[in-house]
Amino acid sequence: MSHQEEIIQQTEQYVRHFFKDEGTGHGFDHTQRVWLNAQKLQKIEGGDAFLIEMAALLHDVADEKLVADPAQVTLDLHEWLQSINVSQTAIKEIQQIIDSVGFKGGNGRKPKTLEAKIVQDADRLDAIGAIGIARTLLYSGATGQALYDETILIREAMTNEAYRNMPSTCINHFYEKLLKIKELMQTKAAQAEAQQRHERMLSFLEAFYEETGYQKPGIAYD
Repeated sequence: MSHQEEIIQQTEQYVRHFFKDEGTGHGFDHTQRVWLNAQKLQKIEGGDAFLIEMAALLHDVADEKLVADPAQVTLDLHEWLQSINVSQTAIKEIQQIIDSVGFKGGNGRKPKTLEAKIVQDADRLDAIGAIGIARTLLYSGATGQALYDETILIREAMTNEAYRNMPSTCINHFYEKLLKIKELMQTKAAQAEAQQRHERMLSFLEAFYEETGYQKPGIAYD
């Protein structure tokens, strides 16, 4: 086993322990799928496999949705990476990739490197399709968010603060984020996969309205 493979193995264990009590759909199972997606995309698109795998494994560790103090968690993470002999250059590059991953209401930083594009695509693929539907339902249940409420309008454009803090519903989330993701994919391999997953979500919504008699919520115009 190479030194880089040992580091990846240690990082997998670090993240597995970090997320052992997470139950909102952002736990280690999500990380594993993003990691697998990233490996698949890297084999097709290229890029530095070590940086891609490390960033994929660590992309949610300091997520503001999941931790109270993201800045401190990031500092702790960097110290741990140094302790397992990850170079300062690699740590900086991994962090730059992680910083480009988040959706942030559709206003996230656009990745500049191939490695960042691959990790962002890998993460976003896990937000859509059948697994995206399951994760959305899980997150809404865990946070007490309503499944559907005709009085809560779909927010078309919003700041990151509004995305995090304004009221929404499970069904609205499809329109506010998930159905937009297909157009945000950076790599051709991810674009092809995203199209299939997008169609599955449309089919789900069609069936949801048919079975419930509900109608698509209205749109909030500022």
